[in-house]
Amino acid sequence: MAIPTISCGAGKFCDGQVLVTHDMLGLFPDFTPKFVKKYADVGKVMLQAFKKYKQEVESGKFPDKKHSY
Repeated sequence: MAIPTISCGAGKFCDGQVLVTHDMLGLFPDFTPKFVKKYADVGKVMLQAFKKYKQEVESGKFPDKKHSY
């Protein structure tokens, strides 16, 4: 009887591989495990969005009438 194996980083030599979504999407730019293929750089996009939000709040540009009740 075969016993299925699940692993991190074993590649095609196991039945299934555990990948952390945060690694696959690039949420942590300082470290990506060798066995992870980064499919996006979401962390960079999020950082740009947060910086723009901060800038607009501090300058008084946001929120405006369009985004208020």
